[in-house]
Amino acid sequence: MSSRGLTPVVGVVCLLAVTVLLAVTVGATASIEPPSEPTVAAFELAVDPAGELRVTHLSGDAIDPEELSVRVRVDGESLDEQPPVPFFSARGFESAPTGAFNSATTSEWRAGETASLRVADTNRPAIEPGDTVTVRLAVNDAVIATLDATA
Repeated sequence: MSSRGLTPVVGVVCLLAVTVLLAVTVGATASIEPPSEPTVAAFELAVDPAGELRVTHLSGDAIDPEELSVRVRVDGESLDEQPPVPFFSARGFESAPTGAFNSATTSEWRAGETASLRVADTNRPAIEPGDTVTVRLAVNDAVIATLDATA
């Protein structure tokens, strides 16, 4: 058998293997979903010394309450108990939050709507007049707003 006849066959097999590998790579890359657009919205925070926090959705994207998380700090110190948004009754908070913070909410949180919750007297640190309260809102673990207000 002549070795001159094998050289083109080996070349064709190598070329075919590279073509298949390239096709698989392009196919895998094309089937990956593009990243979703980040949530963009504006909010306003109001706090009273009795421990009620009211967050108003001013503008931007609607928020699915199931994808929302809320973290609260008082003068830079995290509350011992954080609100498991959405909720109805949770340790460290008075029952019956409103709007997107309430587990009975069936719609998205839209511009013009206010959500509120009340920190219980058992949660620490307590909110006192003059304290700075910071609320961090996140959607799917991506922070969308950090809000400050004075009680």
